[in-house]
Amino acid sequence: MTTATTLIILGAALFGIGVVGFLTRRNLIIMFLCTEVMFQGVLINFVAMGLARGNLQGQVFALFVLVIAAVEAGLGLAIVVMLYRRRGTLDAESWRGMRG
Repeated sequence: MTTATTLIILGAALFGIGVVGFLTRRNLIIMFLCTEVMFQGVLINFVAMGLARGNLQGQVFALFVLVIAAVEAGLGLAIVVMLYRRRGTLDAESWRGMRG
């Protein structure tokens, strides 16, 4: 197998693990970490596609997505802290019926 193929398989595996973790867990922090694992899987696939095509477009796009993921991480953690302070739990089921 080539390096690009190996990276694509690794990225797909990380994305799949993130999806399974997000769908099976109820703790908001674990769900948040699973979305980060999905982002990392996508980033590896961008780099692998750039490597397979022989240009730097995949790496450049991965850099932009990495910046977006960092901003999402900061906002997501702030929201999780706010939710924990308001209700005292991080169980996603307790937040199912939020009021507006």
